[in-house]
Amino acid sequence: MARILVLGAGPMGLAAAHRAVGLGHEVDLLEAGAVAGGMAAHFDFDGTSIERFYHFVCRSDAPTFALMEELGIGDRMCWMPTSMGYFMGGRVHRWGDPLALLAFPHLGLVSKIRTGLQMFVTTRARDFAAIEHLTAREWLEHGSGRTVYETLWRRLMDLKFHELADGISASWIATRIRRVGTSRRSIFQEELGYIEGGSETLVQALVQAIEAKGGRIHLGDAAAAVETKGGHVVAVRTQSGRRYAADAVISTVPVQLVPELVPDLPQAAKDAYAAIPNMGVVCLLFRLARPVTRHFWVNIVDPEIPIPGIIEFSNLRPLDGTFVYVPYYMPTTNSKWSWGDDAFVDEAFAAIRRVNPTLTDGDLRGVRVGRLRYAQPVCGPDFLAKLPPVQTAIGGLQVADTCFYYPEDRGIAESVRMGRRMAEDMTAKGPVDA
Repeated sequence: MARILVLGAGPMGLAAAHRAVGLGHEVDLLEAGAVAGGMAAHFDFDGTSIERFYHFVCRSDAPTFALMEELGIGDRMCWMPTSMGYFMGGRVHRWGDPLALLAFPHLGLVSKIRTGLQMFVTTRARDFAAIEHLTAREWLEHGSGRTVYETLWRRLMDLKFHELADGISASWIATRIRRVGTSRRSIFQEELGYIEGGSETLVQALVQAIEAKGGRIHLGDAAAAVETKGGHVVAVRTQSGRRYAADAVISTVPVQLVPELVPDLPQAAKDAYAAIPNMGVVCLLFRLARPVTRHFWVNIVDPEIPIPGIIEFSNLRPLDGTFVYVPYYMPTTNSKWSWGDDAFVDEAFAAIRRVNPTLTDGDLRGVRVGRLRYAQPVCGPDFLAKLPPVQTAIGGLQVADTCFYYPEDRGIAESVRMGRRMAEDMTAKGPVDA
């Protein structure tokens, strides 16, 4: 039995700890925040338990389903027919199926045919190795045409990735398209999932399972340094001054924090982590008296509206009222990052009212603002080749965060897959004997 320290109690850290304790190890899980769950954590919004950052489930998320069955909560998985829209030219247009594409007024017939064909082929691709060297813009323009990119994609990419928009990986965007595109009841009906009670149901089931098997979860005490001796981890010190002896450490915190956290890493590894771009996010959650649209997700392509879209979460998970997420992704060097919460609220609510002009100030029942400095890895072509190995040059130390899901994007299913794999690989390498 090894003494394993897991850093970060987001879904990946929880999955790693759960698997490690299940393999018979002594496990301590350290989390800087006051609650477990990371980006999947809930908070109380005037009596409603809801995620601070939105999540949804697709039919392809097999690791999530397997873990839920293992935890005895498989019956808490729910599915809902959903839809998507595009706000363009002053109104919301239905999107996401062949009839919606044909009816879309802002593209010509040839562009519609090329778009439909590219999306169809993408949802059926096994992998995207053939386009790994391309940018998303190059791939989309080659498949659907420049007009389609300029009409449907450019504004979204610019608002999500700002000055890095033209360097995003084709494999990354294609994998996102495939994940959602294959989550359908039929060619005409998208179907997405949610966990009954929200992501907190899974988080708490993991917490309880870890503790029931003897694992220990320490909240509100961030790791300060990973200590090494003779090229192998020996302990982790926390910001409160506690010291945990360790045979192995699994780090799931943002890799940008790792160079300071592990001072004994080779400089080349520190440089590699520091070179990985990552966007911050300011995510607003509005509670409204009335729906904005009938869609779950609405992309906004309007040069006068400064947000790329809204996620009307209550059109997926039934809730008491209308709940709408508005995410602002940006580099933390962007001048807008320093805005106060009220400035974001005013701008975002004005944008929501542009989408649905019948809404009034009286329909705003509440709003909460969440911020994260490291929320969205920025993945360029050949991104995987630029990542350091998960097993570092220091014995017993594994490091990964959401950028290691590539070409998949962030998501609970990928967190589960990666966390379990790290625990199993650590066990297979025999950290006690290192």
